[in-house]
Amino acid sequence: MTQSPDEHPRSIRSYVLRQARMTPAQQKAITEHWPAYGLDFQAAPCDLAAAFRRPNPKILEIGFGMGAATAEIARRQPEKDFLAIDVHGPGIGNLLKLITEQNLTNIRVMRHDAVEVVEQMLPDACLDGIHIFFPDPWHKKRHHKRRLIQPHFIAKLLPKLKSGGYIHLATDWEDYAIQMLDVLRSFPELANTAEAYAPTPDYRPETKFEARGKRLGHGVWDIVFIKKNI
Repeated sequence: MTQSPDEHPRSIRSYVLRQARMTPAQQKAITEHWPAYGLDFQAAPCDLAAAFRRPNPKILEIGFGMGAATAEIARRQPEKDFLAIDVHGPGIGNLLKLITEQNLTNIRVMRHDAVEVVEQMLPDACLDGIHIFFPDPWHKKRHHKRRLIQPHFIAKLLPKLKSGGYIHLATDWEDYAIQMLDVLRSFPELANTAEAYAPTPDYRPETKFEARGKRLGHGVWDIVFIKKNI
């Protein structure tokens, strides 16, 4: 009999494996710039201040696609540092390319399952914010159990977040937005910054995918909760 994710929370994965061809420019960016801006996985706590060479606020981003929005957010908030995690080679290469083209010094890139990074590599109370934008919606009802935003995953994230830190989620699937809202509301240590869904914060740019969806009449929902000082 198949066990549910609640029985085996370590079965959660922050990504879906898919085939994608890397361009020569993306591969070149990984080869040349990983030593400066890449961060290798280690099964031990990481000193983020040392990784970024400064003690500024640290934001975790899980799943960044091709990295354009991540680069723009980092450009808009140079006072913050961004640990961006994904597993797909083309996106890794493209973000490294954008980092060097735009002279961004406040991003470090990881190519690993974010769940294992959270579990093994991030010390408690090391993050000032968490971004999870447009995670795979697993739109078929029988696949909803595979969605990343579930209570057992948020329970893993919360100890890593400082008091006063925030979790910002975004999705273009309304039923997933409802689930996200319900999940975050279930944690008494979190407080919603809005009555329900939040206005899109100024730091989050509209992606090409998002703009295309809006033209087709799709909605987009942002959810921002703050960790209480308790």
